[in-house]
Amino acid sequence: MNLKKVRNIGISAHIDSGKTTLSERILFYTGRIHKIEEVRGGGDGATMDHMELEKERGITITSAATQVKWGDHTINLIDTPGHVDFTVEVERSLRVLDGAILVLCSVGGVQAQSLTVDRQMRRYKVPRLAFINKMDRTGADPFSVVEQMKEKLNANAVFFQLPIGAGETFEGCIDLIRMVAYRHEGAKGENVVEAEIPAELADKAQEKRSEMLEALAMFSDEMMELLLNEADVPEELIYTVATQAIQAQEITPVYIGTALGNKGVQPLIDAVCKFLPSPLERDIKAMDYEDPDKEIPLAPDKDKSLVGMAFKLVEDAFGQLTYMRLYQGTIKKGETYFNQRTGRKERFSRIVRMHSDKREELDEAYAGDIVAVMGIDSASGDTYANAAKTCSLENIFVPEAVITVAVEPAERSSAEKMGKALQRFRKEDPTFRVFSDEETGETLIAGMGELHLDIYVERIKREYKLDVNVGAPKVSYRETPTQTAEFDYKHKKQSGGSGQFAHIKGALEVLPEDTEEEVGDERFLFEDSIVSGRIPKQFIPAVEKGLRTSIVKGVLAEYPVVGLKCHLKDGSYHDVDSSEMAFQTAARGMFREYMPKTKPVLLEPVMLVEIESPDQFQGGIVGDLTSRRGIVESTDMKADGSVTIICEIPLSETFGYATDLRSMSQGQATFSMEVKGYRRTPANVQEEVIEKRRKEKEERNK
Repeated sequence: MNLKKVRNIGISAHIDSGKTTLSERILFYTGRIHKIEEVRGGGDGATMDHMELEKERGITITSAATQVKWGDHTINLIDTPGHVDFTVEVERSLRVLDGAILVLCSVGGVQAQSLTVDRQMRRYKVPRLAFINKMDRTGADPFSVVEQMKEKLNANAVFFQLPIGAGETFEGCIDLIRMVAYRHEGAKGENVVEAEIPAELADKAQEKRSEMLEALAMFSDEMMELLLNEADVPEELIYTVATQAIQAQEITPVYIGTALGNKGVQPLIDAVCKFLPSPLERDIKAMDYEDPDKEIPLAPDKDKSLVGMAFKLVEDAFGQLTYMRLYQGTIKKGETYFNQRTGRKERFSRIVRMHSDKREELDEAYAGDIVAVMGIDSASGDTYANAAKTCSLENIFVPEAVITVAVEPAERSSAEKMGKALQRFRKEDPTFRVFSDEETGETLIAGMGELHLDIYVERIKREYKLDVNVGAPKVSYRETPTQTAEFDYKHKKQSGGSGQFAHIKGALEVLPEDTEEEVGDERFLFEDSIVSGRIPKQFIPAVEKGLRTSIVKGVLAEYPVVGLKCHLKDGSYHDVDSSEMAFQTAARGMFREYMPKTKPVLLEPVMLVEIESPDQFQGGIVGDLTSRRGIVESTDMKADGSVTIICEIPLSETFGYATDLRSMSQGQATFSMEVKGYRRTPANVQEEVIEKRRKEKEERNK
């Protein structure tokens, strides 16, 4: 495989922007499939949506991979879901890809999930092309979309193509580098015909070309000089400068088309091959296992030692299938390699190339490739190498779960079967949590939203033929301190034999917001400034451990505590009676006694909701949002008589919203939501939540 000609790319976007439809066209035009299937509308369903549930609902639930050939280029393509509930699928795909296509709707523009996808692309430094899809829709306005990209995504979006017409009159596009028009002929638009630029668009094309060259000249002195001298800029120079700027993520080139209308897809594939990086052009580093601060540069060389990442797991009838991106070295069928996290040696019994849910057997795979391996027991994010404990790759970001429901099998005898199903899903999806409530004995599942958990419950019913009862959804509240409380706590116990003694002094403080990055998701920081051995060094970690076990249940309503800093300043110990256990117990006792003095409050998860609706229903929808404690951030009227409403709304007020919105808008409005963050709960709501928790506890204790 010539690595210069390999592209590992993903397609990401907001819900219903046309990602899967675009993937289907790419498969068709590259000859991977010979018949186009649509996401909705009968038939066998789109190739990349291979699960029954995906075909029924017309949505993508799991990311699917395939490989296609375009000329002398090989493209490994991953189609990802749009719903925020399956955001980890996008997260882990972008983690291992070299480039991406950000699909935007020509009418909807930059929507809620577009912002999330943009953030994910930036997190993993993935260069991208933007594709403005659905140009044949009424109200299509690519110029407005590019303005939104600049404002909302802070992206340096530059037209590399110009549309010929819009809506019903959309015919094709103008290539601003080559200054030719592309039109599509044939039953499925398979023939791309070059033509002259229509006379009425010649001036506009010239103007947009000048804007493109000016944007690119910022990254090339040679091009700047040519422009200042009003000389022609050679085509080759434009391609070279554009490639460098795109790969440095300095600009986002904008392409135009309609996947469903079979226009603009082939020039987009050409652009992927021209501008997006090959594995050779990506700067990937691993961390030394012994010294995580030391970086090891990786080269996509098949003769060097192996470094690969398991980024996605799927359990099927034949066992666990592990999707893997190879960054360095070679893997061979039947050979053994080391899992860096567990230190275990594992045999790669089979290597397959995935084409959606179909497989092609391989004997070996090389650096730069994306394949799937059978027969290994790994977790999402594990690194594999030739020797144990050599290096590890930056892990995949996993967002916190925000919603919990209790599940139980309808028949007691099925408990073990349900346990197996839940364990499998937990392994496949890091955002899907399973745990049991110690007090009630209930099995709880937590995830990213109602749809997320609905899909898993549905999968248990179908794939395991199990009936399960599901409780009402519960919100994952958090508790946080609002003021500092100084503590001075002694733990003494004398009752025959050796006693226990521990004495700690310090302060429980509010953790500033901006320390979030350093302290991780739980947002707890422990600091000590003990001097001259007032407490022996070996007992200090015990104080931290005692606190970490305590913050799992706060003092208000037994929700996890976040945003807390414990500063241990002083204390004392006893030569005989002090022990690690004594200091752990002291930390727990101190937390129970002094945490209430920090005047803790409840925090609730808040969702960013984006609603699209015909404008005649706007008043009713906004009124309903206000009654749900929603804060409307913006309303945007579109030329086609629709309105986009963006608002923040507490998660607890969103249960069943899909049904309510449907009835308010005669089934015409759609919405999407994602987690915005946590916000302080109003006092009256806080009282209700605490009272509800108290009653639940009383019920259990009866």
